[in-house]
Amino acid sequence: MTTDPSTHRRDMIALYVLCLGMLMIVLDGTIVNTALPVLKESLDFSDGNLTWVLNAYLIPFGGLLMLSGRIGDLIGQRRMFLWGMSLFTLASLLCGLAESQEMLIGARFLQGVGGALGSSVILGMIITMFREPRAQGKAIGIYSFVASAGGSVGLLLGGVLTDILSWHWIFFVNLPIGIATVVLANRLVPHRPGLGFKDNKVDVAGALMLTGGLMIAVYAIVGVEKEGWGSTQTLGLAAVSLVLLVGFVVRQARIAHPLLPLRIFRSRNVTGANLVLLGVLAGMFSVFFFGARYAGEILGYSPIQIGFAFLPLTLLIGLVSTRVAQPVTERFGPKNVLIAGLTSIVAAVLLFTQTPVDGNYFVNVLPSMLLLGLGAGLSFTSIMGLAMSSATPEDSGIASGLVNTSMQVGGAVALSVLATFAAERTTAKLADGENALEALNAGFHVAYLIAAGIVVLAIAVAVFVLRNESAPAGDAAAVGHADEPAEDHAVTPAVPELV
Repeated sequence: MTTDPSTHRRDMIALYVLCLGMLMIVLDGTIVNTALPVLKESLDFSDGNLTWVLNAYLIPFGGLLMLSGRIGDLIGQRRMFLWGMSLFTLASLLCGLAESQEMLIGARFLQGVGGALGSSVILGMIITMFREPRAQGKAIGIYSFVASAGGSVGLLLGGVLTDILSWHWIFFVNLPIGIATVVLANRLVPHRPGLGFKDNKVDVAGALMLTGGLMIAVYAIVGVEKEGWGSTQTLGLAAVSLVLLVGFVVRQARIAHPLLPLRIFRSRNVTGANLVLLGVLAGMFSVFFFGARYAGEILGYSPIQIGFAFLPLTLLIGLVSTRVAQPVTERFGPKNVLIAGLTSIVAAVLLFTQTPVDGNYFVNVLPSMLLLGLGAGLSFTSIMGLAMSSATPEDSGIASGLVNTSMQVGGAVALSVLATFAAERTTAKLADGENALEALNAGFHVAYLIAAGIVVLAIAVAVFVLRNESAPAGDAAAVGHADEPAEDHAVTPAVPELV
């Protein structure tokens, strides 16, 4: 397939606009972290209520992604993106103006809704804009860099803005970016009409079951650290969530117009890639969360210093995902590259289990950052391609929403599990008479070990579930048809050309 140079140039500019919107959304998942101590003092938050600055964003984000992706398929993905970015930008303004706990938490909830609407369709738009395999692989590499490295950029930016200006500016910074994204996307991103509602009804009951089930699940998960796994609240909410989600799956198998076509999961690559993504997130989140705490609480770094400590990770993810991952994938196949990336992530996390309380950045932190940057840069690009490998243009929005849901809900699950076990280990060490820093560090080490184990399980999924492609690029047999089992079709390098 040949592409007109001017069209390709326009699509590349549109890609950067979409990634700018994604960056703004990803940043807000971590930019608040470095400002939490200041927010606590400024708005008089208690320790318990302070967590809602994060949770109020995460719960609607994780719960609405699938529904947003499907509606985007029906009304048009660009329209959904513009709605989401507009709401996100408005909510950012309200966050920055907040002078009370209630206003900030409410505005953060609106940010989560806007983030879900906007981000749910971005990957789907990229897939439909770039159909030639090599260009598609490059585009996914750029998107993967933004999705995976944006969190560490948020730590740096949050520290700089909070230290130099005030916590209000971690939200105000979104205003010029959001306005520019909406204006440029309206002009540059191709408009493709949605499927419409006439012949594609929205499964309202299924949407309520899925959204409610996911929101309740995320709410239960983020409350585990405070309530405990065996608490009445956690078990009760988990039971309600399970009933809703099982009911949703049963409903999708029986109705004519499902919100989530189960045929997507016939592809081993789509199913396996979403499972592997959970392992990558466990490794990433363990370093992002506990690594940042290690630097700040044990090594005594300031917010700005923490941000700069993560800068090599960000730069390496960018280099690998945009320059290295695609040619390596073409040579060795996404499955093999993914396994190599996951192995690098395991090594990075295991190195963190050796960090002492009197550690040195260049000896105890930087090597892990470099290994994690290499592993994440290789892994995310392969995962994104495999996860979208059987998505037709009609299903690209829902497939994109599925990937984002796996990222958000999977991240919440991983972080809650790791934080709970880390806190339990720290408490036990304190009870044994260990000093505070040693006990805290021991808790971090347990989290790293569990994270490494989860990534090892992800490697097993990659080895036994995923399939490497063998068909040449452009081969019709290489296209994963959504209505047929993936075993009957190999996929091209990067992501198959959609027809």
